[in-house]
Amino acid sequence: MDLKDQLKNLFPDHKETLEPKVEKSNVWLQNEPILCKYEKRKGKPITILDGYNGATQDFKILAKEIKKTLSVGGSFKDDKIIIQGDYRDKIMAMLKEKGFKVKRVGG
Repeated sequence: MDLKDQLKNLFPDHKETLEPKVEKSNVWLQNEPILCKYEKRKGKPITILDGYNGATQDFKILAKEIKKTLSVGGSFKDDKIIIQGDYRDKIMAMLKEKGFKVKRVGG
């Protein structure tokens, strides 16, 4: 006997209601494409995302999501996302999937 059956026994008059799933949609404001740059700092490769025009909080959420998806380190400084390593192709695919315009810069 599972939990639903037990609840039906306790409350026979109760009718089960289905709650509609509400998807969380992020509104990203963007006029120009996001620039995806590749640089080397102290001999280590990094990927820099720059040129976002929306809210800073949304860009921070995007940075966290990219770092979590790619399982890499990075930071958010001066309205730029800095990701450790050369992940331009993967990041550009992720951003295009979300509806961003992305432009590859350098190399």
